[in-house]
Amino acid sequence: MKKILTLKKNYEFRYVLNKGKVYYGNQIIVYINKNKKYTNILGIAINTKLGKAVRRNRVKRLIRENYRIINKDIEQGYNIVFLWNKNINIKQANYFEIKKDMKNIFKRAKLM
Repeated sequence: MKKILTLKKNYEFRYVLNKGKVYYGNQIIVYINKNKKYTNILGIAINTKLGKAVRRNRVKRLIRENYRIINKDIEQGYNIVFLWNKNINIKQANYFEIKKDMKNIFKRAKLM
């Protein structure tokens, strides 16, 4: 199984958030920016005000798993940052809703 590359440094996240195009879903917000590599690089940021670490980590796992499944169907060569919509309660995180959101966003971004 191929490992998913991730954004790790603060300046990498800031670059994508400043230069990337933003797409809004019901539960997630996605920033997409072209990179110079032939693979997608993933970043996930969940605000600490949204809940305790257990809930935030669960949302990250749900996003990561959905991305892993969808990644083979989307165009490669982008930096992608996922944010949780602060207006949605983190307890309402649902695997299928996140998957539907991701597919809709990637279709709107013309990556699928």
